[in-house]
Amino acid sequence: MSKAQTKPVASPAASLRDMANAIRALAMDAVQAANSGHPGMPMGMADVATVLFSEAMKFDPAAPEWANRDRFILSAGHGSMLLYALLHLTGYPGMMIDELKNFRQFGSKTAGHPEYGHAPGIETTTGPLGQGLANAVGIALSERLLSARAGNDLIDYHTYVIAGDGCLMEGISQEAISLAGHLKLGKLIVLWDDNSISIDGATSLAVSDNELERFNASGWNTARVDGHDPVAIAAAIKAAKADDTRPWLIACKTVIGYGAPNKAGKSSAHGEPLGTDEIKSAREKLDWPYQPFDIPDHILSAWRALGNRGAKIRGEWAKRLAAASSESKALINGRETDKAVAAAIKDAKAAFAADTNKRATRVWSQLTLERLVPALPELIGGSADLTGSNGTKTKHHVSVTPENFAGNYVHYGVREHGMAAAMNGIALSGSFIPYGGTFLVFTDYCRPSIRLSALMQKRVVYVMTHDSIGLGEDGPTHQPVEHLSALRAIPNLQVFRPADGVETAECWELALASKGTPSILALSRQAVPNLRSDGSANLSAKGGYVLKAAGAKRDVTLLATGTEVGVAVDAAAALAKDGVSAAVVSLPSFELFRAQSENYRDEVLGEAPRIAIEAGIAQSWYEWLRKSDRFVGMSGFGASAPAAKLFEHFGITATHVADVAREVIASNAR
Repeated sequence: MSKAQTKPVASPAASLRDMANAIRALAMDAVQAANSGHPGMPMGMADVATVLFSEAMKFDPAAPEWANRDRFILSAGHGSMLLYALLHLTGYPGMMIDELKNFRQFGSKTAGHPEYGHAPGIETTTGPLGQGLANAVGIALSERLLSARAGNDLIDYHTYVIAGDGCLMEGISQEAISLAGHLKLGKLIVLWDDNSISIDGATSLAVSDNELERFNASGWNTARVDGHDPVAIAAAIKAAKADDTRPWLIACKTVIGYGAPNKAGKSSAHGEPLGTDEIKSAREKLDWPYQPFDIPDHILSAWRALGNRGAKIRGEWAKRLAAASSESKALINGRETDKAVAAAIKDAKAAFAADTNKRATRVWSQLTLERLVPALPELIGGSADLTGSNGTKTKHHVSVTPENFAGNYVHYGVREHGMAAAMNGIALSGSFIPYGGTFLVFTDYCRPSIRLSALMQKRVVYVMTHDSIGLGEDGPTHQPVEHLSALRAIPNLQVFRPADGVETAECWELALASKGTPSILALSRQAVPNLRSDGSANLSAKGGYVLKAAGAKRDVTLLATGTEVGVAVDAAAALAKDGVSAAVVSLPSFELFRAQSENYRDEVLGEAPRIAIEAGIAQSWYEWLRKSDRFVGMSGFGASAPAAKLFEHFGITATHVADVAREVIASNAR
């Protein structure tokens, strides 16, 4: 750095060193009080965080949801006390000192890893390394999308990330930085805690990458600074803000556990309390003569002054927003979308109910989107390089490119994990509803981010096509058999598997109405008949319903989802020729069906023998089956062959279902 650089401005009453040491002290004290946690990273990155918040961050603790605030993402979520200390020191509501004293305790806002929704200022849930970095790509993309629509005078925030060595080792980091570099997300600035220490010891045990060259190769600007030199840190951040043509990585060379005389620079500072003797020595070395959790007034006042200065900037912004167009206000403030969605779905269902053509449910989904996209400008679509196969793009879409962020369709490339994490970031930003597609089998590649969608209660729609052995010749590597059950096991995740066009439209309506729940739309490659001629009521909203009633007496109940509902209908018709009365129950959502009253579920399921039919494994079906009931589906992997041959080979046919029904009825009669 140049010798002509000016020193960052600090409060006359407190130096930047004092302010950084307040973070270090709170981190040491909270981890010690909890007898667990990670003091090393907060102590090592305290100088960087202090400069960032004093010199660069645009924020107002009194309005933590301010649309044009800068975002601070702690991707290295194990160092959560860094974030909690910053929120307390700058005056975010609810983050009182008692919350820090209750670090990692039941019911506190200060969980072991930051959890979105626990306290204002926590922008995303982090802890699984690399997720925060990848979320930040979505947040930075959302800024560009919203700015292109509302104007740069209203939306021009930066997204700052603190990432650790572990974040950059995770595979998701490459997907994320590659996408960000390609899109030239220049308002994304990553501050890398380059401390060369991991849990096992020196990072050299496992990695020797040149991270700056890796980021450069992915289209990023890079810089390297001493992470304990406030002048150098400030200059690097200033340079990054001045050149927003590409995203930035600033490698901050730090000492983990900075200030701890015997543990600084060692792996022992990473994930365990320093101990009372080491903390005492650290206080002496840092010239911090204060009691645990005691922040002297002059230092706390300096921090609170940083928090208070954002009110004026936000006030000026609010005046510009008041003078903006109604469209810009609606995008920034949000609007009620239920009526627009309902009208589009009503139109789709009327058209689908009258359509006699067989189509794959992925095609019915695309036809639904043709109506939803123009009605809902908040929708941002995309696919992981399977646009044509997923049916995620419509004639109303324009591709997002580095030159055109007014578009509404993102080409995520073959980056399923990065796509899912970026969609979480888009959802967290608040102005858009993201959906993205790939094959259902590749939910394995993005499951950690799907799980975080559910944990954070964010409305993200995963359009997952080719949902069974019905995809045919691509074979067992691409045929999901365990995936529906695995996804149904995730709390607060809706898994929809619609049977026809009407159900597909209904499931889209339900997914968009679920503001606190992500959704999977499991859609077929193969064509299915339309089974519903009346689409007036959203029957899928109850999760399960009687699609075809039995006669006066129900002899057997055939339960199915998706493409197998048609199999059940054909089996019921075959049984009827033998005088066997079968009811057909469609169960597009186990989660919604589970939420219904016991009386309703009992009425739908009936007392007669039950046969469940799904081209997947049985695991998740046992909730609805009794010991004497049967399952027709998969018990192993699929094979490479035309779909019809596979269904015949594995016995997922109307003929086999009817045979099983006869066996079960006969067995129960004995």
